[in-house]
Amino acid sequence: MPAVKVDRLEDEYDPRTVLNAARSAREQGCDGFWLAETRHDPFVALGQVAGQVDGLELGTSIAVAFARNPMSTAVQANDLQLLTGGRFHLGLGSQVEPHVTKRFGMPWSRPAARMREFVLALRAIWHTWATGERLRFRGEFYTHTLMTPFFDPGPNPHGPPKVWLAGVGELMTEVAGEVADGFLCHAFTTERYLREVTLPALARGRAKAGKTLEGLEISGPSLVACDEVGVAEARRRIAFYGSTPAYRKVLDLHGWGDLHEELHRLSRRQRWDDMAAAVTDEVLTAFTVVGTPAAARSELTRRYGDVITRIAAPVVRTG
Repeated sequence: MPAVKVDRLEDEYDPRTVLNAARSAREQGCDGFWLAETRHDPFVALGQVAGQVDGLELGTSIAVAFARNPMSTAVQANDLQLLTGGRFHLGLGSQVEPHVTKRFGMPWSRPAARMREFVLALRAIWHTWATGERLRFRGEFYTHTLMTPFFDPGPNPHGPPKVWLAGVGELMTEVAGEVADGFLCHAFTTERYLREVTLPALARGRAKAGKTLEGLEISGPSLVACDEVGVAEARRRIAFYGSTPAYRKVLDLHGWGDLHEELHRLSRRQRWDDMAAAVTDEVLTAFTVVGTPAAARSELTRRYGDVITRIAAPVVRTG
């Protein structure tokens, strides 16, 4: 079995210091450096790192697909693929409906079908740039039929970047298996959910494309906390995710559906501290690896080593 690659995932980064963080990750032996789209633009931040840290793979985990269109995303990803010398990974996710419609002001409908078409449109655009063939993509959600020489960057010498999709629900996970190169497990994923729900859905998607799970890259889940401050932050994150209706299905699998109801009720009242307190030790342990870095690596390997190809656990900040 090939060694699992270890990545550093930053979701609370400062774009002014992100290059130092990437250099630190490489010095610590990380294979990749991935940025989430939270308070800052991961494409802009990764542009500062590209070409500056030898051998480090770079990726978005995740960029919000439905806040964008396939053409602008294809351009950004193509440029980062050029700047990194072929070491860029485009990680996309849908976000949940309220963020797409109320924060980004973008349309929302049939997210799994829309994501499938988004990825197919990306590949059609890159194919046109690589071959010079006419762009003829017409879908239900996206249409791309114009590409004049002035806007065509031409073939990328490193080929197109790998496309990764994130998902929790079975339909989105099937889409990832069908059209993506890799799957990004959500942090709100337990070992049981991965094995009983995620992997079968990925396999169904791969079957639609005439493939098996072999060759599909999977970046594993899990929060990691190394001390009591980290444990407290892990509880906060679990409470936040657990309050989201779209993620209830993970709790339901374990028989913890009532916890979602309680967390959702508290979130509507903005009682954030009470939400974290509602996360029991049993729930914490299911989602989080707690221990020293060495112990955490051993436990992550035990849980996921036979399934994943990479691990990008967001190491919870400590005091």
